[in-house]
Amino acid sequence: MAAKAAGEGRWEVVKKGRRPGAGGGGRGGGGGDRRALGEANGVCKYDLTPPIQTTSTLYERGFEKIMKRQNKEQVPPPAVEPKKPANKKQPKKAATVTSHSQKQSCFRSLEEALKALDVAALQKELDKSQSVFTGNPSVWLKDLASYLNYKLQAPRSEPTLSQHPHDYPYSLVSRELRGIIRGLLTKAPGSLELFFDHCLFTMLQELDKTPGESLHGYRICVQAILQDKPKIVTTNLGKFLELLRSHQSQPAKCLTIMWAVGQAGFTSLTEGLKVCLRIMLPVLGIKSLSSFAIAYLDRLLQIHPNLTKGFGVIGPKDFFPLLDFAYMPNNSLTPSLQEQLCRLYPRLKVLAFGAKPESTLHFYFPSFLSRVTLSCSSDMKKELLGSLTQCLTVDPLSANVWRQLYPKHLSQSSLLLEHLLGSWEQIPKKTQVSLQETIQSLKLTNQELLKRGSGNTQEVATCDTACKGLLQRAQGPWPPWTWLLLLLPIFTVGLLCHDFWSHGSFQASFSGRVLQSSGVLPAGQQVCANLYYYVLQGYSWLEETLPAYSSYLLTVVLPSLQLAWAHTSSTVSYLSTHCASHLAWFSDSLASLSQRIQLPDALHQLLHYLRELLLLLHQSVLLPVWHLLLEALARAQEHCHEVCRGEVTWDCMKTQLGEAARWTWLSLQDITVAFLDWALTMISQQ
Repeated sequence: MAAKAAGEGRWEVVKKGRRPGAGGGGRGGGGGDRRALGEANGVCKYDLTPPIQTTSTLYERGFEKIMKRQNKEQVPPPAVEPKKPANKKQPKKAATVTSHSQKQSCFRSLEEALKALDVAALQKELDKSQSVFTGNPSVWLKDLASYLNYKLQAPRSEPTLSQHPHDYPYSLVSRELRGIIRGLLTKAPGSLELFFDHCLFTMLQELDKTPGESLHGYRICVQAILQDKPKIVTTNLGKFLELLRSHQSQPAKCLTIMWAVGQAGFTSLTEGLKVCLRIMLPVLGIKSLSSFAIAYLDRLLQIHPNLTKGFGVIGPKDFFPLLDFAYMPNNSLTPSLQEQLCRLYPRLKVLAFGAKPESTLHFYFPSFLSRVTLSCSSDMKKELLGSLTQCLTVDPLSANVWRQLYPKHLSQSSLLLEHLLGSWEQIPKKTQVSLQETIQSLKLTNQELLKRGSGNTQEVATCDTACKGLLQRAQGPWPPWTWLLLLLPIFTVGLLCHDFWSHGSFQASFSGRVLQSSGVLPAGQQVCANLYYYVLQGYSWLEETLPAYSSYLLTVVLPSLQLAWAHTSSTVSYLSTHCASHLAWFSDSLASLSQRIQLPDALHQLLHYLRELLLLLHQSVLLPVWHLLLEALARAQEHCHEVCRGEVTWDCMKTQLGEAARWTWLSLQDITVAFLDWALTMISQQ
């Protein structure tokens, strides 16, 4: 039955527990053909039996199943041969493998081994493997790796190959051999992930052997796979991190894993950064692995100088551990490694901030602010304060984040305020305007905290002092034209007074003679006379018509005014009740819009001065005048009630206004007479 199946060219499944004599012909033929794949050119047969399990890892469980399946699949159709005694087969096979392993010599270098490699023989073996195992491409790939690794026996290198270029040893492979390797990888796209795992697992196995084979063949296969398919690694980084942790006590194996996984980053900066963040960053605290992790990051950034291709990979959660390792003293890194990481930090910062820092920096502001303390090192404090200033300068939303964090970060905010005070001249003018509003808001918060007595009083006082200094610095000295406008009227008045005083009278003064000769003084006198005449006419007309029209208007318009006042008060109360949040949103939106509008610095400065002038007028002039006016009206109302004996009528008001006008007129006459007497006295003394 077995012979018949062999004659028809079909596969025969070898079952466990079968006696050697039952299928001797089939097993003998299969063994002869299988050995021919590995020994035609002096290559030892690749042993596919799984090794003794040392640790229970994800890779070993997966590969144990794969090996069992391959042992069952890799039984070729038996050939028609005369039966031989089964007890003589195994010693002969062992003797053949031993003789071939002794026959393969170790070259002095990998370059010599590659020169001695017979590429035609390799192609012949691969063709034979593909013809025998037609539907199993994983066997072809494993035959390729085992053949290369057996033929390329050279002195072992250290696991990370740090003394060689990043693409070593694949860079030494000839163009013909690369074509063969890539052609075979193209034929088995679905088996590449398993093939990578097989190469990595076999490399780890060889490290347990004393002495083990060199791993150049497997390294070449790993680099060939990841050169075109780097996502085979980056989509399963969690699996490789678990494998790395399972061999944490064996640095050589950990470095081998890190080297193999790191090859994915040399073709793509994005994939390389993923490897750095998920594989290299977690081992920075391990002394035996930190050196390679930082060296890999350095080499990755050297190979990919265009950082724009890596935007969007590093976020705040990934960036700040790197910042702590770079600047925080007394961490697990040696001083030399920490210095090397500090040199890489500026490029990592660019990668983290991304292509649009004006919309992302406010996410980094809280972590920057929380790290600024009095106890941190000078280098770290300088970097943190510079980064915070950059956030406030570039991203307008950082100021809003600062206002929210301010009450709970007073000590950190005081350091930032002092830094802003010292570097105010270096901040752009546009940013100074927006920062001034933020500092004004922080000053109000300080006053509220001092009133409530919440927080550290000393810290609040320190922040308040810094805010006042910044506001004074922001206002700056008045421009020259402002001083000129103030000095010009003072100088003019002083010059006229000196002219009058030196000549004794206005008519004799130089100013009076000039005005008289030019005709301005007579014209002014005529204008004043006409103005006085028309004022008297208007007063008489008002005296006659105002009472009648006033009573008529009060009769007609008063109900409408009362109704309008009622509607206005109800509308205002409704708006204040329901639209306060909308008005606040509109105010914030208007403020942010004014910050985003690109205006010239001179116009910004002019708007700033106008705003300051309006605030000064409002606080120093309008509010006091308004309060005085209200008090005067209240006193006038009380006086009217007292004079009119409780009932205010138009006749009573007319009488009081007349008396007030008469009193004012008499007072003006008295003042004028006194002034004239003083002037005549001064003239007579001259």
